[in-house]
Amino acid sequence: MSSPIPIFRRKDDGAATVDQLPIPCTLAEYAADPDNDKWRNWIAHLPARVAELTARWSLTLGAPYDPGGMCSWVAPARNADGDDLVLKMGVRHSEGEHEADALRFWDGDGAVRLYDAHITDDTCVLLLERCTPGTSLKQTLPEPEQDEVIAHLLRRLWKEPSPGHSFRPLQSMCDEWGDELAENAERNPDTVDSGLVRAGLEIFRSYAGTSDRHVLLCTDLHGDNVLAAQRQPWLVIDPKPYVGDPAYDASQHMLNCLDRLEAGPRGLCQRMAALLELEAERVTTWLFARCVQESFSGDGWGQQTARIAPSLAP
Repeated sequence: MSSPIPIFRRKDDGAATVDQLPIPCTLAEYAADPDNDKWRNWIAHLPARVAELTARWSLTLGAPYDPGGMCSWVAPARNADGDDLVLKMGVRHSEGEHEADALRFWDGDGAVRLYDAHITDDTCVLLLERCTPGTSLKQTLPEPEQDEVIAHLLRRLWKEPSPGHSFRPLQSMCDEWGDELAENAERNPDTVDSGLVRAGLEIFRSYAGTSDRHVLLCTDLHGDNVLAAQRQPWLVIDPKPYVGDPAYDASQHMLNCLDRLEAGPRGLCQRMAALLELEAERVTTWLFARCVQESFSGDGWGQQTARIAPSLAP
């Protein structure tokens, strides 16, 4: 296993020296948007923050993963004990809240282990287990086999938190999705059939409350967020945790299977429901709501939405 390429190296006195701080292209491009002052300011303070955490946790860091994501700076790391880790510096945002709490809750069972965390007003810093070889499920297996891996992982992760937990209910995210859908429909009234919009809004507003199960969800699980590892064959990264209906959790993976979604959305729902041991109707209902939402992107979602809508839309 190769060593990290040093960017920050711990000195004998515990401080960190700065050689350079590359910014992955996705993060750089997103921050270049004239409306993203928050991201540019965050990046401006990033070198000092990375140096602080490098010294705090006695790390040697390698070059950040490229192209990376738009909300975080992530790099391979190694601590003084020689453990292969990952340092994730993320901009705090609504969907990513409680990522550290979820990883602690799962404690490595199906997801990467959390070694430490440091949360500030605008930054969430996680020190994580490194997956080796770290190739994504999407890059490794064809989609039908991805279905099986995703379903296996979700069934392991779906556990009910103890009373008094800090996780938000799924309904809170659905309220945000519903508000966004209503705003898009008002701004673009001729883009999506009004009956489909009404049906989608009804699902976002009330459907989460009809579930008799309330488990910790990933909500953003797809082939790029599952990595090959040695401790377990596949591990989940980057959860966006909420508590609620497990049938919701299949939707993001299915949305990423565009060809199969176009060829037969109901068949895909039935397959995932069977693998997850869930009611196909609930899985289909959530997928329908998400497809209504995506229909405003103008990328051809309308046809798939209509094909799973007849029993739902007025």
